[in-house]
Amino acid sequence: MNRTRRGGPTPRPAPRHTKGWAIAAGLVAAAVGVAAGELLAAILSPSLSPVSAVGSAVIDAVPGPVKDAAIALFGTADKAALLTGMALIIALAAVAAGWLELRRPPAGSLILGAFGAAGLVAVLSRPQGGLLAVLPPVAAGVVAVLILRALAARVRQLADARTPEAVGAGRRAVLAAVGGGAAVALLGTALSAVARGGQAGVLALRDAVRLPVPARAAAPVPAGAELAVQGLPPLVTPAADFYRIDTALSVPVIDPDKWRLRVTGMVDREVELTFADLLAKPLQESYVTLACVSNEVGGNLIGNARWLGWPVRELLAQAGIRPGADMVLSTSRDGWSASTPLEALTDNRDALLAVGMNGNPLPLEHGFPVRLVVPGLYGYVSATKWVTELRVTRFADETAYWTERGWGERGPVKLSSRIDVPGRNPVSAGTVTVAGVAWAQHTGISAVQVRVDDGEWQDAQLAPGISADTWRQYSLPVELTPGGHDLSVRAVDANGTRQAEEKRPVLPDGATGLHTIRVTAR
Repeated sequence: MNRTRRGGPTPRPAPRHTKGWAIAAGLVAAAVGVAAGELLAAILSPSLSPVSAVGSAVIDAVPGPVKDAAIALFGTADKAALLTGMALIIALAAVAAGWLELRRPPAGSLILGAFGAAGLVAVLSRPQGGLLAVLPPVAAGVVAVLILRALAARVRQLADARTPEAVGAGRRAVLAAVGGGAAVALLGTALSAVARGGQAGVLALRDAVRLPVPARAAAPVPAGAELAVQGLPPLVTPAADFYRIDTALSVPVIDPDKWRLRVTGMVDREVELTFADLLAKPLQESYVTLACVSNEVGGNLIGNARWLGWPVRELLAQAGIRPGADMVLSTSRDGWSASTPLEALTDNRDALLAVGMNGNPLPLEHGFPVRLVVPGLYGYVSATKWVTELRVTRFADETAYWTERGWGERGPVKLSSRIDVPGRNPVSAGTVTVAGVAWAQHTGISAVQVRVDDGEWQDAQLAPGISADTWRQYSLPVELTPGGHDLSVRAVDANGTRQAEEKRPVLPDGATGLHTIRVTAR
């Protein structure tokens, strides 16, 4: 008879040979639950799953400085790092659930049930969340609990076995159950990947889009705009290499035939635009360099592309702007928002509702079917992907995703420059080419200068620019003696303003300082 104590019987320690099986039971139960939720989500709500909903909720909840540190540490792999961290947390919880379900039932079931509840709350908090999106997290929690209970019962039978024959039979039964559960989890994961046909279907729809001939073609790239320096990034960034920083853990899946853009707020008349309407407009092409506010001095969160779209000012003029408005709050399909100064969308710059990138429809991860491209502003206040609404309003009345988290309201791109060549590997002493890019979007670059150690600033050869909205390449041969040297670069914009030398972090409105690298000449 078990000894008793206040609160109930003292739990009997599980035999040593069942501890590993209990842990395995928890891991398998969690894996089957996750697979079930993801499979059902792939069928019912391809744009939103329990995992992506929880991940997006985590992204929203994390303070700005932590996000900034993650981007600085992981760069464009920040989402993969988040998913890895989530998988680790789920695994640790599953281990605890399996062990506790054996020793203190139903504690393990409560743990897995809590994860299902967290998924449900996260789904309900997302803009894509609807009735169908609610079912996957519920199914994930229920399936995980049921599997855990079934497996724990088998492990408990093994723990109660008292003869070698019973132990052997019990071990085989547990092995079959745990192995079968693992196989089901793997199969469910594979099926969810296959069943996520929403994205595959949209890819097919994207491939079927035929972009119209632009009414105004992009300015031709001047001869010599791309310097023939080995190691220098291309003047026009391929879509596959273009940086991606956003809060969408899973790319929104949008059928272009069902896409709508609404213009609301302080307007004379609300306007609704379809994808077909947009393609029928007189579209124009423009080369525009985009930069992320999280780009550190010398960083690579910047790219230059040829965009095709309709000027936003034309759409806003059609709606009619009421007096007093000074901001447009653009909203993405996944609920992200940006607050763009009204003047940046109504002046003569090429602020576009973009449908094309480098001659092709937008890639899914870069905003297909439609996104905003606004020269001169960091992406956090302008570059809304998967855009579905433009709300004309005032800075005094409304805030956007990042401004609510302490970032600046207007986000003009800082004058900056970067050294790409040489890299940090040793170079041969003598003449060494220093090359890179400089940018001051919507203002333009007039000069780039390079300094070796504490020497004088030297004017670099500045390649012709496509426009004031794009970066420009530069190069300069310098003489390096054997030993270590510091190479620095600074840019001068079209107004004669020199790049700020004071080092400032990216928060609240972009980093400043001179890009300096240390090289060794041999």
